[in-house]
Amino acid sequence: MSEHTLAVSDSSFDKDVLKASGLVLVDFWAEWCGPCKMIGPALEEIGKEFAGKVTVAKVNIDDNPETPNAYQVRSIPTLMLVRDGKVVDKKVGALPKSQLKAWVEGAL
Repeated sequence: MSEHTLAVSDSSFDKDVLKASGLVLVDFWAEWCGPCKMIGPALEEIGKEFAGKVTVAKVNIDDNPETPNAYQVRSIPTLMLVRDGKVVDKKVGALPKSQLKAWVEGAL
């Protein structure tokens, strides 16, 4: 992770995502996932561009199996937008940065 993304675990998901203020973009990913690696840099940039407005949280599904199971994540990357503890939107698959940015802007 970097200064613009937050590594989230099963044990920290409640505090870091559900109780966070503002919008949280959750990225369910894994080291072995090619499409996850493709969108990683775009998510970093979104985290930087929307600093203070959006938190980009990354959940490694191999290290943290409970949270993806609870949210029925069946394929990765799965991206969720969470506000006030509720999932407001969800996307599955790799998208170009322009589409990811527009998706986030639409939720702000």
